[in-house]
Amino acid sequence: MSKGGFMKDALILFAITLVAGACLGGVYGVTKEPIAIAEQKAKETAFRTVLPDAASFDIDENDESGIRAAANGDIAGMGFGNVTVDESAVGMDASGSPVGYVVTATSKDGYGGAITVTVGILADGTVNGIEFLTLAETAGLGMNAGKPEWKIQYAGKNVDAFAVTKNGASSDNEINAISGATITSNAVTGAVNAAVYFAKNCLAQ
Repeated sequence: MSKGGFMKDALILFAITLVAGACLGGVYGVTKEPIAIAEQKAKETAFRTVLPDAASFDIDENDESGIRAAANGDIAGMGFGNVTVDESAVGMDASGSPVGYVVTATSKDGYGGAITVTVGILADGTVNGIEFLTLAETAGLGMNAGKPEWKIQYAGKNVDAFAVTKNGASSDNEINAISGATITSNAVTGAVNAAVYFAKNCLAQ
């Protein structure tokens, strides 16, 4: 191939790359806002699902006090797995009095990737419910974590930490493993435990 032919091909390739990049950038610009809106709506729905008695939520998104960062340092050594607390909120009733807390935590130990769970915790430390913001596990196995009959195991229990069992739960702190998906079960439970720890030790002051 001549030098001129090589340069021509290089220029064509550069032009194609430039156009493709511009197109991708344009698509991102168009979809960025709708995605953000959808994520915010999903978060608000999760908050109201796990703590329905709250009329409003005082959300700590930026961790300006550094409490979340410090807690994540402690959580790293508690045996909950590769888990972090991402966000928290105090749920208020119509009069502005706290009724409980909402804590969102992510475990990176899921079989299919990160699992993000929103946990509602009453003022006395009782778990009111959990809801998933991110769950991409194996269909028919780990995805069963999203079924109400599995999630309900955490609700109505006031414990310091849950543990997964394959032998049939016999106490409040035990959670029945999903058949064929112990990794998912442990990842979800680790995230819930991190949320419970944070609510009880960092929010309930």
